[in-house]
Amino acid sequence: MNRLVARWIDKLSYAAWRRLVAHPAYSRMIVTQGTLASLRIRQMDRIGSLADVEFRVFSQFGEDGILEWLIHKNGEMPESFIEFGASNYVEANTRFLLTARNWRGLIFDGDPHSIDVVRSDMIYSQHDLAARHAFITRENVNQLFRSEGFCGEVGLLSIDIDGNDYWVWDAIDSVSPHIVVVEYNAVLGDQFELTIPYQPNFARTQAHWSNLYYGTSITALMRLAREKGYTLLGTNRAGNNAFFVRDDRLERFDDRIATRAPRPSRFREARDTSDHLIFTGGLDRARLIADCLVVDVASGRTASIESFGQLYSQPWLDMIRGQSLPGAERDTRTV
Repeated sequence: MNRLVARWIDKLSYAAWRRLVAHPAYSRMIVTQGTLASLRIRQMDRIGSLADVEFRVFSQFGEDGILEWLIHKNGEMPESFIEFGASNYVEANTRFLLTARNWRGLIFDGDPHSIDVVRSDMIYSQHDLAARHAFITRENVNQLFRSEGFCGEVGLLSIDIDGNDYWVWDAIDSVSPHIVVVEYNAVLGDQFELTIPYQPNFARTQAHWSNLYYGTSITALMRLAREKGYTLLGTNRAGNNAFFVRDDRLERFDDRIATRAPRPSRFREARDTSDHLIFTGGLDRARLIADCLVVDVASGRTASIESFGQLYSQPWLDMIRGQSLPGAERDTRTV
């Protein structure tokens, strides 16, 4: 009974928070604060790393600030974005772009209820936003974009589907975004170019009880980015989102970012077989999924995670243990 009560309270708390974020007065207030923060970071011509310009309004971590700085430095670009894996769009990488810059947007999520929530939000009538229910695969992604009138150059593409992120980005050829944000799974380390084997119906919560088996390593994303004509500019401080710029725009960022090295994460989101958080951290997280299969995209080899040996470089080990940080960084700003 206590567990049921706790879950009921959690749902009520989340619903109250969602209503607060969607309330016009509150939204105007935090967007105004975010706009002021944007003006401040735009004055920063050179930074130690992307973490220096983080702030969050609607993003999960500091992605709002990073994107504002990147867009400002990138200069003239299409005012359009695509985001998939947006859930109910209360917490998203592009909501601040929509509300503060009035960009045109397209979002997808695999949960029809989440899309219903978006369509009932006031922002859906105030902005040019298309919200569609679809389970994204590498087979359907390009057709879905084209069916909504998105093709050719776009300003931003944000990929966060907790699974086939590598395979879906690899398949996308209908749009050519200036900036791409892709979630990576830092538990897979930075030593090997690893991703989950492609399964069109992959679902993170069903793939493994730990909830840690999903996605791709940062090094696999970096390989794919090079093949598609993109370069890594860095990651967020939390160590879960990587930011890439198209190579023909790269000169706009030359000598502006001292350290582009990706970061590990310190998430403690592991669960037990009863779906309860167990707060496993550090290197122990990889041990929970040691027998799961991954593909090394460099060699094409499919094998268990444990068969690859040490997943983490020494700099990542040091950062996981709190012994060092890349570049000159400050605390993430919350507005």
